[in-house]
Amino acid sequence: MCGRYAVTTDPAKLAAEIDARNEVPDTDEVTPDYNVAPSTTVLTVVDRHERGEAAEPVDRRVRAMRWGLIPPWTKEFGKGPLLFNARAETAATKPAFRAAAKNKRCLFPMDGWYEWRKGPVGPDGKPTKIPYYMSPRDGSRLYMAGLWAAWRSPEAREAGDDDAWISSATILTTESVGAHREIHDRMPLVMPYEYWHDWLDPDRPVDPALLEPPAPELADAIDIREVSPLVNRVANNGPELLEPVS
Repeated sequence: MCGRYAVTTDPAKLAAEIDARNEVPDTDEVTPDYNVAPSTTVLTVVDRHERGEAAEPVDRRVRAMRWGLIPPWTKEFGKGPLLFNARAETAATKPAFRAAAKNKRCLFPMDGWYEWRKGPVGPDGKPTKIPYYMSPRDGSRLYMAGLWAAWRSPEAREAGDDDAWISSATILTTESVGAHREIHDRMPLVMPYEYWHDWLDPDRPVDPALLEPPAPELADAIDIREVSPLVNRVANNGPELLEPVS
């Protein structure tokens, strides 16, 4: 699974890096975050037609979305499960995700993500949780496969309020590969650059091959290190969270 991650770039810099249009409003304060948690506003990458018209060209955009997908049929914001992860194996058929899997696929840029491994039993008799941070050994950025949806309340829909849309997204997870299995049986689905076009294409159904676990060499290029339990509290947010435990 993937319930926390770190991303330290800003929308303008990210857009310049990947030759995309920055569509993040100045009012959305998306700042470096070392402890991103579900329900917060995050950066995503999408490919969309100009003005939403199929006849118009497709270009790449950086957008801010809520982490935790809201299915279109949801009647009230904040009600129901927080869908921050979706299993890649079943996303195309699950009612909550299948519409998004057809033509609303996205990428989550991140520096790395956190996962917890069960540790020894603590004083309370319950297993402790040891946090680990996974990031590319070469210092590059990761892009994880995701799905997104646009939602507005039934009241806004009835009133025809086009300013009431809320964009939300979920990260796809897959079976862990290589050494990552020692930490958790699931990991976010890494999407290599050479597959971005096919993954983001809004006119093409999802290729099942893109939903397969990452190649072993790709997983092996991601470093795994134990980090401080400070990350266990969302309120803690700083570069010290990434420091390895000596």
